[in-house]
Amino acid sequence: MHKAFSQSRILIFVFSLSLGNLIFADDATERSDWRIFFDQSEATGAIVLSDERAESKADWIFNGKRAKKRFSPASTYKIPHALFALEAGVIRDEFETIPWDGVVRSYPAWNQNQSIRSSMRHSVVWVYQKFAREIGEQKKRVYLEKTDYGNQDPTGQDPYWVEGNLRISAYEQIAFLKKLYRNELPFSVANQRLVKNIMLVEAGCDWVLRGKTGWSGTVGWWVGWVEHPTETVFFALNIDTPNRFDDLTKREDIARAVLVSIGALKPKTEQGSGGNN
Repeated sequence: MHKAFSQSRILIFVFSLSLGNLIFADDATERSDWRIFFDQSEATGAIVLSDERAESKADWIFNGKRAKKRFSPASTYKIPHALFALEAGVIRDEFETIPWDGVVRSYPAWNQNQSIRSSMRHSVVWVYQKFAREIGEQKKRVYLEKTDYGNQDPTGQDPYWVEGNLRISAYEQIAFLKKLYRNELPFSVANQRLVKNIMLVEAGCDWVLRGKTGWSGTVGWWVGWVEHPTETVFFALNIDTPNRFDDLTKREDIARAVLVSIGALKPKTEQGSGGNN
């Protein structure tokens, strides 16, 4: 009876999280004027913003229908994946060295020892494949369910977050990011803080930009948030990439243009330096 009661509580919790995502999707305001930013980059896609600044609190979208559609998370999955690896004890902290496996790959930054910070910055796939093996099948399923991450399906071709069956929508990306930002995921607060720390892209005197790009080969992502003294602006963008590598700069170009248009970021020439690959 106790087991049945526990299972019921879990089901109610998961349902409430999913319902919250649906309510957010239904309440968001469509911003058709943002089409100009996609048109300027000759891109097809969607963006979701949740602006929690006191003076402009609102949830906004462009292409709401697409924003509800699930795609492969690609390397944006490194955000929860790093958290899962820390929680499982696969890696201790940001100071631990992850030895290079000796396989020469096409990206020079991948062909060396890594840390969890460098593996996030350079989006080092082999590190996260190693994490996936060491986390194990059972734990990764449990972690995906506990975080209510997309369709929670880690099956299919390796890596499952690119070639496999894992899928997530832009709305669901925002829901996950908000929980991480607030240390509300069912994991160690210290581990959540570390993951946020290694997501750093850029910073100014009164703002911090954290995020992660991703590319499945057909869909490109940029997700994250801009921290301000008066709260935070969360964003999740995805676009089609028919021109493959030639389309990758469009992810940040479009999202930055939208963020600048609402005053969440200054034009890049007015910002400090930084980077996120």
